[in-house]
Amino acid sequence: MQFGIFTVGDVTADPTTGLTPAESERIQATVAIARKAEEVGLDVFATGEHHNPPFVPSSPTTLLGYIAGQTERIILSTSTTLITTNDPVKIAEDFSVLQHLSGGRTDLMLGRGNTGPVYPWFGQDIRKAIPLTVEHYGLLRRLWREEVVDWEGELRSALQGFTLAPQPLDGVPPFVWHASIRTQEVAELAAYFGDGFFANHIFWPASHTRTMVELYRRRFAHYGHGRPEQAIVGLGGQVFMRRNSQDAVDEFRPYFDNAPVYGHGPSLEDFTSMTPLTVGSPAEVIEKTLGFREYVGDYQRQLFLVDHAGLPLKTVLEQLDLLGEEVVPVLRKEFAVGRPADVPAAPTHESLVRARRHEDSHLPEDEPANKSENEPENEDDPDTR
Repeated sequence: MQFGIFTVGDVTADPTTGLTPAESERIQATVAIARKAEEVGLDVFATGEHHNPPFVPSSPTTLLGYIAGQTERIILSTSTTLITTNDPVKIAEDFSVLQHLSGGRTDLMLGRGNTGPVYPWFGQDIRKAIPLTVEHYGLLRRLWREEVVDWEGELRSALQGFTLAPQPLDGVPPFVWHASIRTQEVAELAAYFGDGFFANHIFWPASHTRTMVELYRRRFAHYGHGRPEQAIVGLGGQVFMRRNSQDAVDEFRPYFDNAPVYGHGPSLEDFTSMTPLTVGSPAEVIEKTLGFREYVGDYQRQLFLVDHAGLPLKTVLEQLDLLGEEVVPVLRKEFAVGRPADVPAAPTHESLVRARRHEDSHLPEDEPANKSENEPENEDDPDTR
């Protein structure tokens, strides 16, 4: 199982000092956080994609490419790549380059984006978010898997004789996670292609996350990729820790109350009781995180948000020390207990290369390695609604 962190890259005033970091300071802090994540033994660092204030990660692959040059082991991912407003050709190119720069230490998480004004900035209509998601992803898969692509769709200009350069590293595209909080069509898309499904798991109660993951697992099996328990699932969450639980609550409260994402709503106590947010001691974080398996089953990736809402860099680095030294080692051990042998590990570039070689070695001589793929079943299928 993989453990890591993700950032939304917000530039937020520290409510305890009133100081707001400069954009350059926030970007450099993000690099420091990624390096620290590797240092303490985490598996994944992921960044979001935003094109509006108060956020700075408008070019995730630029940021990750820079981080790749300063790290050696950690997987570099996105916690959102906007499949709706980004052009699939550019996504394919950018992540192929990132693969080569990082030696394969990259994957990506696709999302629709929910900020209305961003869509017209990139020439798109938010009312077409689902059709854009399906059409763009269908093209993206082909760009990574076919040497020459001729393609025609409804929402983008046609392609004739397009060849991706550079080709994916070792002929294997990055692994794709499809992220959604509430959109069932996204879970359906992930299941159809046998990709990963990432439930952000921050704002909603456990019952909602259970429903989304169960849908994905059921449809994953329906499309013939394996048993429901073998589907590839990731979860998000946020933690804030101090060795004394009440110290954590007292210190984090002003940051929670003023957070741009969920501040000015339910109290900290209500929010932590209703959602996966955990504010307390390392032991409490371990206990609550282990409880996630009770309603999503054995899963493959757990990412924590630790740098949101104006938290100073020093505090964030302290959180990473606690994660790496006290929390994740216990989680690795406990999540392995009772895990069925046929539940797959989280995909990596190396595992995908091995799978591709095994698949190619078993192809009949007259069967090509790249097959055309149809679209997932439509909304008339009663099991997708």
